[in-house]
Amino acid sequence: MQTCLILIDAQESFRQRPYFNPATLPGYLARQNALIEGCVAQGIPIVRIFHVDGPKTTDNAFAVESGHIQPIAGLAPFEPAATFTKSRHSALVGTGLDVWLTAHGIRRLIVSGIRTEQCCETTTRHASDLGWAVDYCLDATLTWDMQHLDGTVLPAADIMARTAAVLTERFARICTVEQALEGAAA
Repeated sequence: MQTCLILIDAQESFRQRPYFNPATLPGYLARQNALIEGCVAQGIPIVRIFHVDGPKTTDNAFAVESGHIQPIAGLAPFEPAATFTKSRHSALVGTGLDVWLTAHGIRRLIVSGIRTEQCCETTTRHASDLGWAVDYCLDATLTWDMQHLDGTVLPAADIMARTAAVLTERFARICTVEQALEGAAA
């Protein structure tokens, strides 16, 4: 089965957000880079997705004009098979990604990137609904603590656990980088 890595929103824009925690980045980059390097070694195409949204001003980190729509520093270099920009949570809405995947005979997706519970999860659900088999590399995704409505903190680890629980066996196979690479090689 032809496989493709979808690398979602691993971009400098997030460094500009108040919730960005630099302490979380090295662990994410280690796992994300292992996945990228494994895919490159196996000849698995990698599609890069950038999120571009909001006012077209230099002070909006998700606007091209900001200069932050570029790979996050520390990401392993690779030559993308394709690059798409999106303005919605799902990388499959209005981007042409679905057309590209179909035209290239892709039947299985490996999903990774930033944010675990937002664009990565939403793209996974959408891809599953459209018929793609999805491996969700939880350890190659990144998110940050959030606040409940009452102001208490919802830890990033809990957000990731919740994402795994709601996706598994319904929308995706939750797997490690190593398991995704083994599955692609099989």
